Amino acid sequence: MDWSFKLFDVAGTAVRVHFTFFLLLAWIGAAHWTRGGPAEAIDGIIFILLLFACVLLHEFGHIFAARRYGIRTPDVTLLPIGGVASLERMPEKPSQEIIVALAGPAVNLVIAVLLMVVLGARFDFTQMAQLEQAQTSLIGRVAAANVALLVFNLIPAFPMDGGRVLRAVLAIGLGYTRATRIAASIGQGLAVVLAIVGLMGNPLLVLIAVFIFLAASGEAGYVQMRDYTRGYLASHAMITSFQTLSPSSTVDDAAQLLLRTTQKEFPVVDGAGTLRGMLTHEALIAALRTTGGATPVLDVMTRDVPTVPENGCLDAVFKVMQQRGGTRFVGVVDPNQRLLGYITAENLAELVMIRSAQGTSPGQAATTPA
Repeated sequence: MDWSFKLFDVAGTAVRVHFTFFLLLAWIGAAHWTRGGPAEAIDGIIFILLLFACVLLHEFGHIFAARRYGIRTPDVTLLPIGGVASLERMPEKPSQEIIVALAGPAVNLVIAVLLMVVLGARFDFTQMAQLEQAQTSLIGRVAAANVALLVFNLIPAFPMDGGRVLRAVLAIGLGYTRATRIAASIGQGLAVVLAIVGLMGNPLLVLIAVFIFLAASGEAGYVQMRDYTRGYLASHAMITSFQTLSPSSTVDDAAQLLLRTTQKEFPVVDGAGTLRGMLTHEALIAALRTTGGATPVLDVMTRDVPTVPENGCLDAVFKVMQQRGGTRFVGVVDPNQRLLGYITAENLAELVMIRSAQGTSPGQAATTPA
């Protein structure tokens, strides 16, 4: 994720923190300082750090549950609005998705119980509205915060954990795509309500509302795209009319191609027809500004571009793009690993638009190339 850096690794998952998280700490510290001086500011920062430690444990509940089903998680990032675990995918079997979704809130429940039973934290529901008050018990506030996280995440609105449970239950009778659309619509409705409430004086609530709305919309779009392309091969969606660069090409050569074509990326192919990398529009312009047009494309291209066989399913392309952290392009190769074409996220979206305009049902198998 942009503007984030790694703190440490846990069982193969990188724990990252976004720089805006430190802005949150500064804001919390300043707000408490104005109310009660340095002691209250320190208390407020400690509370937020403990709260986000609980959020991180919540995310690892999802991560370890997903790992049972062979789903890896490259990283988890802490943001001011919470944690985001980059699961390669969500399991499509309803029973598995329910387990993965409930694993996070279960961690918050365990933390709250442990704080109350083992450490003797006194908790009552009045503390739910006093989480920022330094006069109340720190342990009690952390326990109350975990109860709040538990309740909030179980709201049946996508993409919260409760919304994922709702989708899994609906998918049993309605199918995955329709269930996702319903759960996402509920999530977007909740986001609108949260935004309205947040506009009355809580900017963080507005930020959370925006995140929920976009996440719900993105998930619904992704599921629809995947279902519209299910049954198609990589060869149906690949770009076949394109210009290539050789390993000896320079950035000036690429700039000339940029002017003569409508391409935004250029495959770098060796004499055997093997894909060596991809030069993007952004990398090309950056190189012209910094190192000049004589720069070899090998120095600025994106290396290790994933490839799939021409007869591979488009499902495999989605999986590769997710596993590679949202990579923008995938090469399509023949049995001798020669480049035949490439697929971008943009032309996948265009394929979906074409199929939708043609009235093709999601999941309908392809009979003719795109």
